[in-house]
Amino acid sequence: MLFSSTAHIWLYQPPVDMRRSFDGLAAIAQNQLSLQASSGDWFVFVNRRRTQMKILYFHGGGFCIWAKRLEQGRFQSVSNSGDKLELDSAQLQCLISGIDWQKVRRHKRYQRSGMVKSAP
Repeated sequence: MLFSSTAHIWLYQPPVDMRRSFDGLAAIAQNQLSLQASSGDWFVFVNRRRTQMKILYFHGGGFCIWAKRLEQGRFQSVSNSGDKLELDSAQLQCLISGIDWQKVRRHKRYQRSGMVKSAP
């Protein structure tokens, strides 16, 4: 996956039917999240059982889908109100790897803007 540092990562909280593909997932991004699917942002979708994940993003003139199906275990549920949650790349990696970043303490780090981002 080619992640751009300017792209945002959006986790769509409600469960999604994993039979959806490019057009169906792009429609969710545009209609449910009110975001432009071809913006270069990443859109993360998880099924009801939390055993499958798809990531939709636009790259090089077309949509790409990255998919993962767990043979054992489940993806972490994320506690947040609303249909969308913005993740950073570390949180996405934790979600994919089965690490519950909400229970892990994150130490302060220098941010390029000069401001320190606090833990979520």
